Amino acid sequence: MSHLTVFLNVLSPNFAATMGNPEKYAALIKLKAKSLGFDFCGISKAGFLDAEAKRMEKWLNDGHHGQMYYLENHFDKRLDPTLLVPDAKSVVSLMYNYFPAEMQNQDTFKIARYAYGKDYHKVVKDKCFELVEQLRHEIGDIEGRVFVDSAPVLERAWAQKSGLGWIGKHGLLINKQMGSFFFLAELVIDLECAADSPIKDYCGSCNKCVEACPTEAILPNKTLDAKRCISYLTIELKEQIPSEFNGKYNDWIFGCDICQEVCPWNRFSQTHHEPLFNINTEWQTMNKQDWEDLNNEKFNQLFEGSAVKRTGYEGLKRNIAYLTKKK
Repeated sequence: MSHLTVFLNVLSPNFAATMGNPEKYAALIKLKAKSLGFDFCGISKAGFLDAEAKRMEKWLNDGHHGQMYYLENHFDKRLDPTLLVPDAKSVVSLMYNYFPAEMQNQDTFKIARYAYGKDYHKVVKDKCFELVEQLRHEIGDIEGRVFVDSAPVLERAWAQKSGLGWIGKHGLLINKQMGSFFFLAELVIDLECAADSPIKDYCGSCNKCVEACPTEAILPNKTLDAKRCISYLTIELKEQIPSEFNGKYNDWIFGCDICQEVCPWNRFSQTHHEPLFNINTEWQTMNKQDWEDLNNEKFNQLFEGSAVKRTGYEGLKRNIAYLTKKK
């Protein structure tokens, strides 16, 4: 047990209210986050993300977002959390591991690991709300909002700014201790906390993710052409999949993990400890014929409370049909 843990445990339930100290607030937040299962927690000062503004504007102007037109909305709010939470002082970035102990049958159509279990939006958000309640109990009235990949917040940029990792060439956040198989979440709060510092980029000359992407979606300068990404094509795209990607899908029908699978930093990945993220045993061993025979009723049964519901039954069947007709 650390000296910090001992120190916090011996104080009264509302000890933080008497602190008035940004460093001690930050320490409390990190301790509470760890107790709720978050693997890493970093803090940034809330403000405008100046460096990201030009980058995002160019990315949108170049059309790399494809049909994700919602990314064009709320441009200023995506870059400045004080527009989302008045008087915001701090952005708390949280990482929640989802690297599975058991994998899907590899001789069948594949689903990205993040969708193996229950929908992360609800699972992680519930833990964030619990964290806020615990902080309010210790500190007093805290105003703010919780975000889990469902609002105009640049989560990877904030995680990088708070020192939780760096953004790799594939556009995902990489943590030096445990790789990239993480969900990201944020608390934007009006409590002033000591901020952490960014760390350096450790990708170096490695180009494995760029070379491994079968659809050539990863461009130079850490730019992702989302409209070429298998995750986009299988989830976000609502039209027929372009014929130029014939034979390049590698059996993915919902999302894709290729760029993470080849990343050297993911040799440090550790199994998650969240039962709700365990793979659904019923579809874990389904073969390709089982997937082709899937009907709407069975889809709803298998993916109740799952992120796979995002593409819907028709979307998943479209993805399966795209692969089977190209044999």
